[in-house]
Amino acid sequence: MFLRGMVLAAVAVLISGCVTERSGADYPSLSQRIGTPRPGQARIVVFREKGYAGIADEGWDVKLDGTPLRPLKTGTFIYTERPAGHHDLSASMQLFSGDTHVDVAAETGRTYFFLARPSDKAKTLYAMSAAGGIAGLVVGAAVTSNNKNPGPLDFFPMDDASARDMMNDLRVSD
Repeated sequence: MFLRGMVLAAVAVLISGCVTERSGADYPSLSQRIGTPRPGQARIVVFREKGYAGIADEGWDVKLDGTPLRPLKTGTFIYTERPAGHHDLSASMQLFSGDTHVDVAAETGRTYFFLARPSDKAKTLYAMSAAGGIAGLVVGAAVTSNNKNPGPLDFFPMDDASARDMMNDLRVSD
């Protein structure tokens, strides 16, 4: 009986550790505090919806013009300002054969929102490796070799109103 209680307590601790609330500022209050982009600059915001993050949520590797941004964790957003012009928004993942690249044509004074989600290739590879181990991963790699996006994430451009609505409960990534 004692052992059963200890096992249940350990499981409860593990599960509760997965349901953590992010502590950074929310987007509405942050955007009010920082205002519009500085003169000559555009703001690029990338966000990831809330959901089950798993036991460890290390975050996704997102870069702008090859410069790493903060890890994009579940239920968070990252942002940066860059001069107007073309910028490369990209994502990579360890042990993933390709990278995601999106061209952002940024105009002065504008804010650009992107929703990040696993790409079709990533979802297929996760499912195939879960179902078939290494053999499933090999088959999944062959099946997804001609995917339009060879990288781990898709970046969906969002209009201001939709993005702000989706981001109400998200926190800035730390």
